[in-house]
Amino acid sequence: MPRSATQDAYTPRPEHHFTFGLWTVGNPGRDPFGEATRPQIGAVEIVHKLAELGAYGVNLHDNDLIPRDASPAERDKIVKDFKAALQQTGLKVPMATTNLFGDPVFRDGAFTSVDAKVRRHALQKTMRSMDLGKELGAFTYVFWGGREGTETNASKDPQEAMKWFRDALNFLCEYSIAQGYDYKFALEPKPNEPRGDIFLPTIGHALALIYTLDHPEMVGLNPEVAHDTMAGLDFSHGVAQALEAGKLFHIDLNSQKPGRYDQDHRFGSEDPKAAFFLVKLLEDSKWSGMRHFDSHAYRTEDQQGVWDFAAGSMRTYLILKEKVAQFNADTQIQGLLADLGARGSKAGARFKFSNELAKTIQNEQFDLPAMRDHGYAYERLDQLTMEILFGVR
Repeated sequence: MPRSATQDAYTPRPEHHFTFGLWTVGNPGRDPFGEATRPQIGAVEIVHKLAELGAYGVNLHDNDLIPRDASPAERDKIVKDFKAALQQTGLKVPMATTNLFGDPVFRDGAFTSVDAKVRRHALQKTMRSMDLGKELGAFTYVFWGGREGTETNASKDPQEAMKWFRDALNFLCEYSIAQGYDYKFALEPKPNEPRGDIFLPTIGHALALIYTLDHPEMVGLNPEVAHDTMAGLDFSHGVAQALEAGKLFHIDLNSQKPGRYDQDHRFGSEDPKAAFFLVKLLEDSKWSGMRHFDSHAYRTEDQQGVWDFAAGSMRTYLILKEKVAQFNADTQIQGLLADLGARGSKAGARFKFSNELAKTIQNEQFDLPAMRDHGYAYERLDQLTMEILFGVR
Protein backbone atom coordinates (compact mmCIF):
# COMPACT_ATOMS: atom_id res chain seq x y z
CA MET A 1 0.00 0.00 0.00
CA PRO A 2 1.47 3.40 -0.95
CA ARG A 3 2.71 5.61 1.86
CA SER A 4 3.94 9.12 2.29
CA ALA A 5 7.44 9.67 0.93
CA THR A 6 8.62 10.80 4.38
CA GLN A 7 8.58 8.00 6.94
CA ASP A 8 10.03 7.99 10.43
CA ALA A 9 9.45 6.44 13.85
CA TYR A 10 6.06 8.16 14.05
CA THR A 11 4.70 6.79 10.77
CA PRO A 12 1.55 4.77 11.57
CA ARG A 13 1.26 1.15 10.54
CA PRO A 14 -1.71 -1.26 10.73
CA GLU A 15 -0.22 -3.05 13.74
CA HIS A 16 -0.72 0.13 15.77
CA HIS A 17 -4.49 -0.53 15.59
CA PHE A 18 -5.50 3.03 14.68
CA THR A 19 -9.07 3.38 13.43
CA PHE A 20 -11.37 6.19 12.27
CA GLY A 21 -15.12 6.40 11.77
CA LEU A 22 -16.63 7.13 8.39
CA TRP A 23 -18.29 10.05 10.17
CA THR A 24 -14.97 11.47 11.39
CA VAL A 25 -12.90 11.94 8.24
CA GLY A 26 -16.20 12.17 6.40
CA ASN A 27 -17.30 15.23 8.39
CA PRO A 28 -17.96 18.01 5.83
CA GLY A 29 -17.44 20.89 8.28
CA ARG A 30 -21.12 21.60 8.94
CA ASP A 31 -22.07 22.97 12.37
CA PRO A 32 -25.27 24.32 13.99
CA PHE A 33 -24.48 27.81 12.68
CA GLY A 34 -23.20 27.15 9.19
CA GLU A 35 -23.33 24.93 6.14
CA ALA A 36 -20.71 22.43 5.03
CA THR A 37 -17.32 23.90 4.08
CA ARG A 38 -16.01 20.94 2.06
CA PRO A 39 -17.50 18.20 -0.11
CA GLN A 40 -18.63 14.91 1.37
CA ILE A 41 -16.03 12.17 0.90
CA GLY A 42 -17.35 8.81 -0.26
CA ALA A 43 -16.93 5.69 1.87
CA VAL A 44 -14.82 3.86 -0.71
CA GLU A 45 -12.43 6.80 -1.04
CA ILE A 46 -12.15 7.01 2.75
CA VAL A 47 -11.18 3.34 2.96
CA HIS A 48 -8.45 3.71 0.34
CA LYS A 49 -7.03 6.91 1.82
CA LEU A 50 -6.98 5.62 5.41
CA ALA A 51 -5.18 2.50 4.26
CA GLU A 52 -2.66 4.68 2.43
CA LEU A 53 -2.06 6.64 5.65
CA GLY A 54 -1.35 3.45 7.62
CA ALA A 55 -4.60 3.01 9.57
CA TYR A 56 -5.80 -0.41 10.67
CA GLY A 57 -9.52 0.02 10.25
CA VAL A 58 -12.65 2.05 9.70
CA ASN A 59 -15.79 2.08 11.85
CA LEU A 60 -19.31 3.14 10.99
CA HIS A 61 -22.87 3.91 11.96
CA ASP A 62 -25.41 2.17 9.75
CA ASN A 63 -26.39 5.41 7.99
CA ASP A 64 -22.80 6.53 7.49
CA LEU A 65 -22.68 3.87 4.80
CA ILE A 66 -26.30 3.30 3.77
CA PRO A 67 -28.69 6.26 3.41
CA ARG A 68 -31.94 5.93 5.35
CA ASP A 69 -34.04 5.90 2.19
CA ALA A 70 -31.86 3.44 0.20
CA SER A 71 -33.72 0.66 -1.60
CA PRO A 72 -32.67 -2.97 -0.98
CA ALA A 73 -30.90 -3.01 -4.34
CA GLU A 74 -29.08 0.24 -3.55
CA ARG A 75 -28.15 -1.09 -0.13
CA ASP A 76 -26.65 -4.26 -1.61
CA LYS A 77 -24.64 -2.29 -4.18
CA ILE A 78 -23.22 0.06 -1.53
CA VAL A 79 -22.22 -2.83 0.73
CA LYS A 80 -20.68 -4.75 -2.18
CA ASP A 81 -18.53 -1.77 -3.21
CA PHE A 82 -17.50 -1.10 0.39
CA LYS A 83 -16.52 -4.72 0.98
CA ALA A 84 -14.50 -4.68 -2.24
CA ALA A 85 -12.58 -1.64 -1.01
CA LEU A 86 -11.88 -3.40 2.30
CA GLN A 87 -10.65 -6.45 0.43
CA GLN A 88 -8.41 -4.38 -1.85
CA THR A 89 -6.81 -2.43 1.00
CA GLY A 90 -6.81 -4.95 3.87
CA LEU A 91 -8.60 -2.40 6.08
CA LYS A 92 -10.83 -3.91 8.81
CA VAL A 93 -14.15 -2.89 10.38
CA PRO A 94 -13.58 -3.61 14.10
CA MET A 95 -16.57 -1.65 15.42
CA ALA A 96 -20.07 -0.77 14.30
CA THR A 97 -22.86 1.28 15.83
CA THR A 98 -26.35 2.62 15.06
CA ASN A 99 -27.46 6.16 14.36
CA LEU A 100 -30.25 6.51 16.94
CA PHE A 101 -30.03 10.29 17.16
CA GLY A 102 -30.30 11.82 13.65
CA ASP A 103 -33.83 10.93 12.58
CA PRO A 104 -36.55 13.19 14.09
CA VAL A 105 -38.33 10.05 15.31
CA PHE A 106 -35.65 9.83 18.01
CA ARG A 107 -36.06 13.38 19.30
CA ASP A 108 -37.18 12.05 22.71
CA GLY A 109 -34.66 9.23 22.73
CA ALA A 110 -34.47 5.76 21.22
CA PHE A 111 -34.33 3.14 23.99
CA THR A 112 -35.71 5.67 26.52
CA SER A 113 -38.39 7.43 24.48
CA VAL A 114 -41.72 7.64 26.27
CA ASP A 115 -43.28 6.25 23.05
CA ALA A 116 -43.07 2.44 23.09
CA LYS A 117 -43.34 2.35 19.28
CA VAL A 118 -40.15 4.43 19.06
CA ARG A 119 -38.41 2.03 21.44
CA ARG A 120 -39.45 -0.92 19.25
CA HIS A 121 -38.28 0.90 16.11
CA ALA A 122 -34.92 1.55 17.80
CA LEU A 123 -34.57 -2.18 18.46
CA GLN A 124 -35.43 -2.96 14.84
CA LYS A 125 -32.90 -0.43 13.51
CA THR A 126 -30.21 -1.70 15.86
CA MET A 127 -30.73 -5.36 14.95
CA ARG A 128 -30.42 -4.51 11.26
CA SER A 129 -27.30 -2.48 11.99
CA MET A 130 -25.83 -5.36 14.00
CA ASP A 131 -26.47 -7.60 10.99
CA LEU A 132 -24.60 -5.14 8.77
CA GLY A 133 -21.74 -4.81 11.24
CA LYS A 134 -21.26 -8.56 11.45
CA GLU A 135 -21.40 -8.84 7.66
CA LEU A 136 -18.46 -6.43 7.56
CA GLY A 137 -16.53 -8.24 10.29
CA ALA A 138 -17.18 -6.04 13.35
CA PHE A 139 -16.71 -7.59 16.78
CA THR A 140 -17.44 -4.57 19.00
CA TYR A 141 -20.78 -2.77 19.00
CA VAL A 142 -21.02 0.71 20.52
CA PHE A 143 -24.09 2.40 22.02
CA TRP A 144 -23.99 6.17 22.27
CA GLY A 145 -27.31 7.37 23.65
CA GLY A 146 -27.17 10.85 22.19
CA ARG A 147 -30.91 11.44 22.56
CA GLU A 148 -31.38 9.33 25.70
CA GLY A 149 -32.16 12.08 28.17
CA THR A 150 -34.30 15.09 28.98
CA GLU A 151 -34.58 18.85 28.90
CA THR A 152 -37.25 18.82 31.61
CA ASN A 153 -37.57 16.24 34.37
CA ALA A 154 -41.34 16.56 34.08
CA SER A 155 -41.15 14.58 30.83
CA LYS A 156 -40.35 11.09 32.14
CA ASP A 157 -39.58 9.07 35.23
CA PRO A 158 -35.80 8.46 35.22
CA GLN A 159 -36.27 5.16 37.04
CA GLU A 160 -38.56 3.93 34.27
CA ALA A 161 -36.11 5.24 31.68
CA MET A 162 -33.35 3.10 33.20
CA LYS A 163 -35.65 0.09 33.06
CA TRP A 164 -36.33 0.76 29.35
CA PHE A 165 -32.60 1.16 28.70
CA ARG A 166 -31.87 -2.09 30.55
CA ASP A 167 -34.63 -3.91 28.65
CA ALA A 168 -33.15 -2.80 25.32
CA LEU A 169 -29.62 -3.91 26.21
CA ASN A 170 -30.86 -7.26 27.53
CA PHE A 171 -32.91 -7.77 24.36
CA LEU A 172 -29.97 -6.97 22.07
CA CYS A 173 -27.57 -9.17 24.03
CA GLU A 174 -30.00 -12.05 23.52
CA TYR A 175 -30.29 -11.19 19.82
CA SER A 176 -26.50 -11.30 19.49
CA ILE A 177 -26.40 -14.68 21.23
CA ALA A 178 -29.27 -16.08 19.14
CA GLN A 179 -27.57 -15.00 15.90
CA GLY A 180 -24.18 -16.34 16.99
CA TYR A 181 -22.63 -12.89 16.58
CA ASP A 182 -20.39 -12.93 19.67
CA TYR A 183 -20.48 -9.12 19.90
CA LYS A 184 -19.00 -7.20 22.80
CA PHE A 185 -21.23 -4.21 23.55
CA ALA A 186 -19.68 -0.91 24.66
CA LEU A 187 -21.65 1.92 26.26
CA GLU A 188 -20.45 5.46 25.51
CA PRO A 189 -21.17 7.92 28.34
CA LYS A 190 -21.69 11.64 27.78
CA PRO A 191 -23.09 14.26 30.21
CA ASN A 192 -24.97 16.56 27.82
CA GLU A 193 -25.36 17.72 24.23
CA PRO A 194 -27.43 17.33 22.17
CA ARG A 195 -29.90 16.69 25.02
CA GLY A 196 -29.93 19.04 28.00
CA ASP A 197 -28.96 16.07 30.21
CA ILE A 198 -28.13 12.60 28.94
CA PHE A 199 -28.76 9.39 30.87
CA LEU A 200 -25.61 7.46 31.89
CA PRO A 201 -23.51 10.65 31.80
CA THR A 202 -20.23 9.22 33.12
CA ILE A 203 -18.14 6.06 33.11
CA GLY A 204 -19.25 5.34 36.67
CA HIS A 205 -22.94 5.62 35.82
CA ALA A 206 -22.52 3.22 32.91
CA LEU A 207 -20.54 0.70 35.00
CA ALA A 208 -23.29 0.72 37.61
CA LEU A 209 -25.94 -0.16 34.99
CA ILE A 210 -23.81 -2.90 33.42
CA TYR A 211 -23.80 -4.98 36.58
CA THR A 212 -27.61 -5.02 36.63
CA LEU A 213 -27.88 -6.55 33.13
CA ASP A 214 -28.71 -10.16 32.33
CA HIS A 215 -25.36 -10.58 30.54
CA PRO A 216 -22.93 -8.14 32.19
CA GLU A 217 -19.98 -10.09 30.77
CA MET A 218 -21.03 -8.97 27.26
CA VAL A 219 -21.20 -5.25 28.04
CA GLY A 220 -18.39 -2.79 28.74
CA LEU A 221 -17.44 0.77 27.94
CA ASN A 222 -16.41 3.04 25.09
CA PRO A 223 -15.28 6.18 26.95
CA GLU A 224 -14.40 9.33 25.01
CA VAL A 225 -11.86 12.01 25.92
CA ALA A 226 -14.13 14.93 25.04
CA HIS A 227 -17.14 13.65 26.97
CA ASP A 228 -15.35 13.45 30.31
CA THR A 229 -13.41 16.66 29.67
CA MET A 230 -16.62 18.58 28.93
CA ALA A 231 -17.67 17.83 32.50
CA GLY A 232 -14.28 18.76 33.97
CA LEU A 233 -13.34 15.16 34.81
CA ASP A 234 -9.93 13.52 34.56
CA PHE A 235 -10.36 11.11 31.67
CA SER A 236 -7.44 8.86 32.59
CA HIS A 237 -8.99 8.18 35.99
CA GLY A 238 -12.22 6.98 34.40
CA VAL A 239 -10.38 4.86 31.84
CA ALA A 240 -8.30 3.35 34.65
CA GLN A 241 -11.49 2.37 36.48
CA ALA A 242 -12.82 0.73 33.32
CA LEU A 243 -9.51 -1.08 32.78
CA GLU A 244 -9.34 -2.26 36.38
CA ALA A 245 -12.86 -3.66 36.05
CA GLY A 246 -12.01 -5.40 32.76
CA LYS A 247 -14.60 -3.25 31.00
CA LEU A 248 -12.60 -1.13 28.54
CA PHE A 249 -13.95 -2.63 25.31
CA HIS A 250 -13.22 0.36 23.03
CA ILE A 251 -12.02 3.96 23.34
CA ASP A 252 -12.62 7.25 21.50
CA LEU A 253 -9.61 9.53 21.24
CA ASN A 254 -9.92 13.25 20.56
CA SER A 255 -9.26 16.56 22.32
CA GLN A 256 -11.44 19.06 24.12
CA LYS A 257 -11.38 22.24 26.16
CA PRO A 258 -13.26 21.90 29.48
CA GLY A 259 -16.65 23.52 29.69
CA ARG A 260 -17.13 23.86 25.92
CA TYR A 261 -19.48 22.19 23.47
CA ASP A 262 -18.32 18.82 22.11
CA GLN A 263 -15.37 20.01 20.03
CA ASP A 264 -13.92 16.66 18.85
CA HIS A 265 -10.53 18.18 18.04
CA ARG A 266 -7.47 16.26 16.88
CA PHE A 267 -6.06 14.00 19.61
CA GLY A 268 -3.54 15.76 21.86
CA SER A 269 -4.14 19.20 20.40
CA GLU A 270 -5.59 20.81 23.55
CA ASP A 271 -3.97 19.14 26.60
CA PRO A 272 -0.81 17.26 25.68
CA LYS A 273 -0.06 16.30 29.29
CA ALA A 274 -3.47 14.69 29.75
CA ALA A 275 -3.04 12.93 26.41
CA PHE A 276 0.41 11.72 27.52
CA PHE A 277 -0.93 10.14 30.69
CA LEU A 278 -3.77 8.53 28.75
CA VAL A 279 -1.32 6.99 26.28
CA LYS A 280 0.86 5.91 29.21
CA LEU A 281 -2.11 4.21 30.85
CA LEU A 282 -3.05 2.32 27.69
CA GLU A 283 0.51 1.34 26.79
CA ASP A 284 1.69 0.41 30.29
CA SER A 285 -1.40 -1.78 30.75
CA LYS A 286 -0.69 -3.41 27.36
CA TRP A 287 -4.31 -2.85 26.38
CA SER A 288 -4.85 -4.60 23.05
CA GLY A 289 -7.90 -2.74 21.80
CA MET A 290 -8.39 -0.32 18.94
CA ARG A 291 -7.14 3.28 19.21
CA HIS A 292 -10.17 4.91 17.59
CA PHE A 293 -10.13 8.62 16.68
CA ASP A 294 -13.65 10.00 17.12
CA SER A 295 -12.84 13.51 15.99
CA HIS A 296 -12.73 15.62 12.85
CA ALA A 297 -10.75 18.28 11.07
CA TYR A 298 -11.32 21.94 11.81
CA ARG A 299 -14.14 23.53 9.82
CA THR A 300 -11.51 25.74 8.19
CA GLU A 301 -9.99 22.80 6.29
CA ASP A 302 -10.32 21.60 2.73
CA GLN A 303 -10.03 17.91 1.83
CA GLN A 304 -6.23 17.94 2.16
CA GLY A 305 -6.71 19.32 5.64
CA VAL A 306 -8.87 16.30 6.48
CA TRP A 307 -6.02 13.92 5.64
CA ASP A 308 -3.56 16.16 7.51
CA PHE A 309 -5.88 15.80 10.52
CA ALA A 310 -6.04 12.00 10.20
CA ALA A 311 -2.28 11.61 9.79
CA GLY A 312 -1.64 14.04 12.64
CA SER A 313 -3.93 12.14 15.02
CA MET A 314 -1.97 8.93 14.58
CA ARG A 315 1.38 10.68 14.58
CA THR A 316 0.65 12.43 17.88
CA TYR A 317 -0.25 9.13 19.54
CA LEU A 318 3.03 7.59 18.40
CA ILE A 319 5.05 10.62 19.55
CA LEU A 320 3.43 10.36 22.98
CA LYS A 321 4.06 6.61 23.02
CA GLU A 322 7.77 7.34 22.56
CA LYS A 323 7.57 9.92 25.37
CA VAL A 324 6.06 7.22 27.59
CA ALA A 325 9.00 4.94 26.87
CA GLN A 326 11.35 7.82 27.74
CA PHE A 327 9.47 8.46 31.01
CA ASN A 328 9.68 4.77 31.92
CA ALA A 329 13.44 4.69 31.23
CA ASP A 330 14.35 8.00 32.90
CA THR A 331 16.60 7.26 35.89
CA GLN A 332 15.58 10.30 37.93
CA ILE A 333 11.88 9.71 37.40
CA GLN A 334 12.18 6.01 38.15
CA GLY A 335 14.23 6.82 41.25
CA LEU A 336 11.45 9.06 42.56
CA LEU A 337 8.87 6.39 41.77
CA ALA A 338 11.02 3.76 43.50
CA ASP A 339 11.08 5.92 46.63
CA LEU A 340 7.30 6.14 46.53
CA GLY A 341 7.10 2.40 45.96
CA ALA A 342 9.24 1.79 49.03
CA ARG A 343 6.63 3.67 51.04
CA GLY A 344 4.07 1.07 50.08
CA SER A 345 2.56 2.26 46.80
CA LYS A 346 3.73 -0.71 44.75
CA ALA A 347 1.24 -3.27 43.49
CA GLY A 348 0.59 -5.79 46.23
CA ALA A 349 0.88 -3.33 49.12
CA ARG A 350 -2.80 -3.70 49.91
CA PHE A 351 -4.85 -4.57 52.94
CA LYS A 352 -6.95 -7.71 53.20
CA PHE A 353 -8.89 -8.17 56.40
CA SER A 354 -8.01 -10.77 58.95
CA ASN A 355 -8.51 -10.65 62.71
CA GLU A 356 -4.76 -10.80 63.17
CA LEU A 357 -4.09 -7.89 60.80
CA ALA A 358 -6.87 -5.84 62.39
CA LYS A 359 -5.31 -6.31 65.84
CA THR A 360 -1.85 -5.47 64.47
CA ILE A 361 -3.09 -2.22 62.93
CA GLN A 362 -5.06 -1.33 66.07
CA ASN A 363 -1.89 -1.64 68.15
CA GLU A 364 0.52 -0.08 65.66
CA GLN A 365 2.47 3.00 66.78
CA PHE A 366 2.81 5.74 64.13
CA ASP A 367 5.47 8.46 64.19
CA LEU A 368 3.06 11.19 63.13
CA PRO A 369 5.54 14.11 63.35
CA ALA A 370 7.91 12.32 60.97
CA MET A 371 5.02 11.35 58.66
CA ARG A 372 3.80 14.94 58.59
CA ASP A 373 7.25 16.21 57.65
CA HIS A 374 7.87 13.72 54.86
CA GLY A 375 6.97 15.21 51.44
CA TYR A 376 6.24 13.27 48.26
CA ALA A 377 8.38 15.07 45.66
CA TYR A 378 5.41 15.39 43.31
CA GLU A 379 6.56 18.85 42.19
CA ARG A 380 9.89 17.41 41.01
CA LEU A 381 8.17 14.44 39.42
CA ASP A 382 5.75 16.64 37.50
CA GLN A 383 8.51 19.01 36.37
CA LEU A 384 10.54 16.11 35.00
CA THR A 385 7.44 14.90 33.17
CA MET A 386 6.98 18.35 31.63
CA GLU A 387 10.65 18.43 30.57
CA ILE A 388 10.16 15.16 28.73
CA LEU A 389 7.09 16.56 27.01
CA PHE A 390 8.93 19.78 26.15
CA GLY A 391 11.77 17.75 24.66
CA VAL A 392 14.57 19.05 26.90
CA ARG A 393 15.42 15.76 28.64
